[in-house]
Amino acid sequence: MKTVRVMLVDDHTLFRKGLAELLHGRDDIEVVAATAGATEAARLMQETKPDVLLLDLNLPPHGGLALLRTLQDYGWSGPTLILTVSDSEDDLANALHAGARGYLLKDMEPEDVTDAILRAVRGETVVAPAMTMKLVDLLQPGRQNKTKENLLRQLTEREREILDHLARGMSNKAIARALDISLVRTWAGVSDGCRENMSAAAPDTSGAAKLVPSEELKLSV
Repeated sequence: MKTVRVMLVDDHTLFRKGLAELLHGRDDIEVVAATAGATEAARLMQETKPDVLLLDLNLPPHGGLALLRTLQDYGWSGPTLILTVSDSEDDLANALHAGARGYLLKDMEPEDVTDAILRAVRGETVVAPAMTMKLVDLLQPGRQNKTKENLLRQLTEREREILDHLARGMSNKAIARALDISLVRTWAGVSDGCRENMSAAAPDTSGAAKLVPSEELKLSV
């Protein structure tokens, strides 16, 4: 069997080194990179070409899911397994929505972690045993709408206005004119925690306008 190449990104030194040591003890898994920093992750991904990414959900400064999207922009398409202490159903939903292939709790048994890595390479979606029923709940009819409702409650009034205009199919420039805001590269006026929520909560309306990275919205001061 081919050795699975793993990259580990986690800012907790003890956990990162402990997990790396655990994986180094196996013949079928090789840790090709381990880092605490989001800024190093893209470079290491391109240099080491891992098969699987193990990524801390709460990685500073913007979180693991934000880094995942950045790595996807750099060409990452392999399975990503989220590492976390959070057993929140919303966190699970957000991770899967962002493209993660698995959701692992940091208190899992070591053999469950290694098994999850090997299963992810085979194309399976894997979650910690303690999260199984929450995954089942998410897959129940009508649960998608409930998840979107939870995300919508986290948005500010202005973020809701932007989302409402997007749902109507308005372009970014039209929204900027309507709300008297300017177009720049970053959403300086939208809180970090809600940027991904706005995308996740947005209605999937055919033909609706999408936020384009080069035309993201900034609230005027």
